[in-house]
Amino acid sequence: MIDAHVWTTPNGYKALIALEELGLPYQAHWVDLGKGQQSTPAFRAVNPNAKIPAIVDHEPAGGGPPLAVFESGAILTYLADKTGKFLAKSGADRYTALSWVFFNIGNTGPMLGQLGFFSKSAPEKIPLAIDRYTKEAQRLFGVLDGRLAQAAYLAGDEYTIADMINVTWIRAARDFLALDLGGHTHLTRWLGAVEARPAVARALAMKP
Repeated sequence: MIDAHVWTTPNGYKALIALEELGLPYQAHWVDLGKGQQSTPAFRAVNPNAKIPAIVDHEPAGGGPPLAVFESGAILTYLADKTGKFLAKSGADRYTALSWVFFNIGNTGPMLGQLGFFSKSAPEKIPLAIDRYTKEAQRLFGVLDGRLAQAAYLAGDEYTIADMINVTWIRAARDFLALDLGGHTHLTRWLGAVEARPAVARALAMKP
């Protein structure tokens, strides 16, 4: 059994999508960020950085005591390796997928997160910040669109954890930030294909 500590954010849904796609037994534990539950000693014992998602695998690969894994890239890589699904075990295919996993971790996730803060949450709207992160978001959409003009999915012909980890922030850009994806035809094609997967739909429908 896996305990999945998540919330209703793009990062939280990454872990849920992976767990649903992999068919692993798990229990969702909703960490209410608005109530500061991520800062409790109990949760910090799972993730000392006090961020979701985080998991605890009570039957880790290779045996041993329960294993806590945090950071979405590490979680999805661990789960894929545990099951042998959605990530090649070695070679070029593995590292192509991981390149796009880390693309999300270092680019679309934080950049769209900053845009969300400055455009939606900040008490004072700062035009320079909003403009900067909007332009960076559009640049990143262009990078993804260019890749998806070459292949059905981010790592190539097969759906992988690279798609699972990227889809939630692109959905947030469209639905929460109301950014225009219309000019990125390959990106919107990919988004529709990933959203149509039953496991993805199940995960995204989950609420506390």
